[in-house]
Amino acid sequence: MEKALVRAHYNALSKATPETVGAVLAERTAADWHWRGMHPFYEQTGAAAVAEVFWAPLMTSLTRMQRREDIFFAGRNEIDGEASTWVISMGHLMGLWDKPLLGLGGTRKIAMLRYAEFNRVEGGQIVETAMFCDIPHLLMQAGINPFPPQTAAHLVQPGPLTHDGLLYEDAPAEEGAKTLAAINAMIGDLGTWQLGLPLEEELARTWNDDMIWWGPAGIGATYTIERYAKQHSGAFRAGFTERSSTGHLCRTAEGHYGGFFGWPNFTARSTGGFMGMPAMEGKGEFRVVDIYRRDGDKLSENWIFIDILHWMSTLGVDVLERLRKAM
Repeated sequence: MEKALVRAHYNALSKATPETVGAVLAERTAADWHWRGMHPFYEQTGAAAVAEVFWAPLMTSLTRMQRREDIFFAGRNEIDGEASTWVISMGHLMGLWDKPLLGLGGTRKIAMLRYAEFNRVEGGQIVETAMFCDIPHLLMQAGINPFPPQTAAHLVQPGPLTHDGLLYEDAPAEEGAKTLAAINAMIGDLGTWQLGLPLEEELARTWNDDMIWWGPAGIGATYTIERYAKQHSGAFRAGFTERSSTGHLCRTAEGHYGGFFGWPNFTARSTGGFMGMPAMEGKGEFRVVDIYRRDGDKLSENWIFIDILHWMSTLGVDVLERLRKAM
């Protein structure tokens, strides 16, 4: 039932216009719908506010929009003792970038906006949503690079290697349990940074060697444990200290797929170097989505959305405003 509701919601959105999207959103969302978006959209309440802040501007900018979905699954939320059901969708929103978005870009060419969305369904309505989208990734398609050269590769990212990520029909419960166990084992290792093992050995405990880490713009995508350690994980750990414990609002899995998001996931103090940034005062806040594909007992693919714009804003840097002033 929850999956069918979200699919109907997406189908209705595909026919909406900037003028009608508020009414379309209201059809399947609660009156007090709690919506979370990345910087600069943040938290909104109710369909009218979500339409005004996010969907109407996006539809005005990316015309003839299509949802190019790569992963779709649902599950009970481990974080609240499986009291709630969440439906997760990930892929790209593709359109013709006909007008600027947030005062930037507008190529009149095809563009693809990476997204991952978590929807909590209750009583036949969507009552809570987290919508993560990679705005810097979109800007880079217009030749606007918000960040210094990244350590890994910038790509329009594909879906799963196995092409089986759309779980419109329910998967066996035991497979989801295995996936969640693999994710939790990885979190247990990652959450400490203090296992005392060489980084590649630590990663090999929970990742297959041919892992692919599909990272956000500013970091990029990287392939194999060895390159992931060199092109992201090692650099990230070297650039931060005082990492808080991990906090999630939703963590769930179905079949070979699972994921989580936090608000925030963790905080950490910048010691300098990461993404070319100097050391900064205070702790930055990281809001992150991770979507995983399990192969065997370990993880093989990971799609990551990090609200880097928000992290920088918590340290006093408004990236979008800086870009607008430079245009």
